[in-house]
Amino acid sequence: MSTANMFKTVMLLTALTVLLLFIGQALAGTDGLVMALVLALLMNFGTYWFSDKIALKMAGAKEVSPHEAGDLHSIVSELSRKAGIPKPRVYIIPTDSPNAFATGRDPAHAAVAVTSGILSMLSYDELRGVIAHELGHIKNRDTLTMTATATIAGAITFIAQMAQWSLMFGGLGGRDDEHEGSGAGGMVVGLLMMILAPIAATIIQLAISRAREFEADGAGAKISGMPLSLANALEKLEAGVHNRPMHVPEAAAHLFIVNPLGQGFVSNLFRTHPTTAERVVRLRSMAMV
Repeated sequence: MSTANMFKTVMLLTALTVLLLFIGQALAGTDGLVMALVLALLMNFGTYWFSDKIALKMAGAKEVSPHEAGDLHSIVSELSRKAGIPKPRVYIIPTDSPNAFATGRDPAHAAVAVTSGILSMLSYDELRGVIAHELGHIKNRDTLTMTATATIAGAITFIAQMAQWSLMFGGLGGRDDEHEGSGAGGMVVGLLMMILAPIAATIIQLAISRAREFEADGAGAKISGMPLSLANALEKLEAGVHNRPMHVPEAAAHLFIVNPLGQGFVSNLFRTHPTTAERVVRLRSMAMV
């Protein structure tokens, strides 16, 4: 990962954390700020040490041995050597929806997960392209950033939803700070935060996610040496996910190689990935060089 990208990522993750603190203060004053700070520290600590377990559990992934998935392990072993990283653990997600993702705090503690649907849909070379893309995320050390983003953005959305229920059943309590949050003013601030905070979190999340996918496509094409296979795989995966979307939290959608939620109006408005057409054009241009 370049220094510029590292700086951008740190700034965006900081912005997410500050947003979490701000929503805590806006909804519950000093007590809310303190609670949000504690939550942010716990999440960042937990995400660093347990990011792989968090992501794999969200997806319902099961670890498989070389005996259970020989071809898959063979591809992961081969491409890991080419990428110059340790072989990650290998998982399968039992769903017909075709997709894949990588996770882990660093290359030494990484995992690659693919769905059973992707194994039945793609050719051997196309599967190599997808695995190489995921190893590109690991090599670029994107996986920790992506899981941390999903965790913090998910927490912001959860807090906003809880605030909505609090408002419905007696108002936004806990705001006893002088001159702030009392009466109509506090109610307006609370309402604005409930509406705007999840949107802001999503926008920051998208800024982190989209560039990462282009970089992983490029890295994957170099690792596999077959950019056209990855391009073909992406086109198949988008069509497959459109017909069979996955049921995963929206905050975790950006972890996957293609958006697992399908392409409805809202998912197009807040895309976690570049368009497949853009990605395919870039990959095919790499094949022509």
